[in-house]
Amino acid sequence: MMGRRRKTYKEVEAKVKLSPMVFILYIMLTLFCCLIIFPLLIVLSSSLRSPDNMISPLLLFQEFSLDSYINAFTKMKYPKQLLNSIMTTGGSVFLVVMFSTMAAYPISRIKQKTSRFLYYFFIAGLIIPSQMVIVPIAQMFGRLSLPNTRFTPMIMFITCSLPFSIFLLTGFMKGVPVEIEESAYIDGCGLWKRFISVVFPLLKPAVVSVVITQGMWIWNDYFYPMIFISKSDQYSLPVGMIQFLGDRENPAQWNTLFAACVLCALPLILLFAVLQKQFINGIAAGAVKG
Repeated sequence: MMGRRRKTYKEVEAKVKLSPMVFILYIMLTLFCCLIIFPLLIVLSSSLRSPDNMISPLLLFQEFSLDSYINAFTKMKYPKQLLNSIMTTGGSVFLVVMFSTMAAYPISRIKQKTSRFLYYFFIAGLIIPSQMVIVPIAQMFGRLSLPNTRFTPMIMFITCSLPFSIFLLTGFMKGVPVEIEESAYIDGCGLWKRFISVVFPLLKPAVVSVVITQGMWIWNDYFYPMIFISKSDQYSLPVGMIQFLGDRENPAQWNTLFAACVLCALPLILLFAVLQKQFINGIAAGAVKG
């Protein structure tokens, strides 16, 4: 009796493509994508309209204008606020990556109760809302006479970003073979050299995931810069946009506000477009191995 013929990959793939469940899944994903993209299209199309053309259909208009972007660029002081956001976000993310990798490395490698306790200690920070402790922290900053500059909210950003970053990096490091480090140790590499030259380059997907997730939160955060920064020349983009919206002497028009939203989101969109492959790999690996 002859055995059954094994199906080829193309036959299995064709069967999966024709499956009703797969077809329904595609329909649901398409509807979900439309649900996400439609508001973005409204914002983009409204930012290209003239003030007299704002009452036309949402996605259909005869002419477009870039005057709203020019007005938002000048009235918002976009270059200055963009520089403030880049400095705050870049500095915070750099320190988060440095601290979280140095904390996750011994936690994932040292098999002792102390490292396990430290791991759960950091993870416990995920369940504590940072807004709940803002009053005592603000009082503490006042007693320490910390300068009211863009660097003050960076302390909060770094502190709040460490628990998730350590969780993700620890899970990813557990998947890195220890034999690689043992080979480097035999070749004469010390602890720091093994970490910097061997382990850290392998963490690229997880580090990119930390950069994108925490960078997006820090970039879009309005709460901490509004509380700890009082000088208008040090505002980040979200705070500057809200101040631009609430200007009673020169109220902004709707098309200018939509253009300001696009300008604020554009750097993050470009960052994600460049690093999206590493971001997906890092999130998947860190979640599964953790």
